[in-house]
Amino acid sequence: MLFEAGERGGCWRVQRGIVRLDRPTADGHVLVMLALPGDWLGTDTLCDHPHQWRATAVTPVRLLPCRPSDEDQRRAWQVEALLQLPQRCHDMARLRTGSVADRVAALLRMLHGVTAPAWVRPEAWNVQGLRGALPPLRVMADLVDAKHETVCRVLGQLLPRDPRPMTGIVAVAAGASAADV
Repeated sequence: MLFEAGERGGCWRVQRGIVRLDRPTADGHVLVMLALPGDWLGTDTLCDHPHQWRATAVTPVRLLPCRPSDEDQRRAWQVEALLQLPQRCHDMARLRTGSVADRVAALLRMLHGVTAPAWVRPEAWNVQGLRGALPPLRVMADLVDAKHETVCRVLGQLLPRDPRPMTGIVAVAAGASAADV
């Protein structure tokens, strides 16, 4: 865990990896957003507030601690953090809507170079390298709101261990339904 909701601390810039941000509720923690390289973490502290989220690493991460040198820099960072939110909301929608195959493909695009656009086709990826860098199956299943057995099956389709050319993956990566595979 990088920080817990309610703690006071600094803000950071994600340099490498993916960080999960959860909101504490009476029923436990609820996934709200993922922070990717270039994103800000802990910006509530720029407003002199405690952290509103629990932050945990999904993959190995490197964070750059940031302390504003003056009021202008603090405001500029707040604006940057605000402007990153629509894209991260869109990312979460892609991880939580559609077929499980579509959601897992969206997560794989995030994990592959983190910012790979939707048109990047999985067959162009280093499949074995990506497989080796995946977070635990239960973590992936939680991120895409699916059962781990289903995610395991979909991963087998999207990232086959067999080095033969992949078939069907292009349709899923391009946003077609899993039925097209």
